[in-house]
Amino acid sequence: MENKVYVRVSGRRAMFTDPITKIGGEKGSYPIPTYESLRGIMDSIYWKPTFVWVIDKVRIINPIKNETVNVRTIKYHSTSGDLYIYNYLRDVEYEIEAHFEWNLNNKAMENDRNDNKHFFSAKRMIEKGGHLDVFLGTRECPAIVEPCEEFGRKDSAYKNTQKFEFGLMFHGFDYLGPNGEDILTARFWKPVMINGTIDFPRPDDGSLMIKRVRGTEYAPRAASEEVA
Repeated sequence: MENKVYVRVSGRRAMFTDPITKIGGEKGSYPIPTYESLRGIMDSIYWKPTFVWVIDKVRIINPIKNETVNVRTIKYHSTSGDLYIYNYLRDVEYEIEAHFEWNLNNKAMENDRNDNKHFFSAKRMIEKGGHLDVFLGTRECPAIVEPCEEFGRKDSAYKNTQKFEFGLMFHGFDYLGPNGEDILTARFWKPVMINGTIDFPRPDDGSLMIKRVRGTEYAPRAASEEVA
């Protein structure tokens, strides 16, 4: 089945926040994009309820740099505002390898499971720069989308960095339990970059750490819900 695509995204700024801790006024970014943010980028490029995007890997092209910006937020019903500090990533560029898989929870779209159709539609949308507006984590960080003709051909700033660990990071959300229950769980993992490339585990990988956010009593994949 022809279902794998390659995308290059870049931008002046990026903000990949931890959704569990970004409720406060000041924001900071992870040093690398999260699985959830890359899946959101692919959804903005081309999405249908027939399938789901699975992120295979990402290459970090530019050096990881930060930029601090003072932001004054709007206070409604007031002439004043609060001043916060946002810590963005600066001058980012990534190569994404992803593929789509059929959404088995959507039985109504079984007749639309045509890999040839969706593969070439996705490629056209990549060439056009995306079907919807594409952002690098947050709306104030627009992204430029381009086809990646050969994944791994462009030099990475970390091509000679054999191993770089980032510690515990957010991976993504699961919005349903195994039997369709209304359960929200968050996935966490410890990414490792090798020569500029990060390989992502699948959302159903048993090695991921799981934290239940809301919903009924449920222990997913026999993993601890407490994240050390």
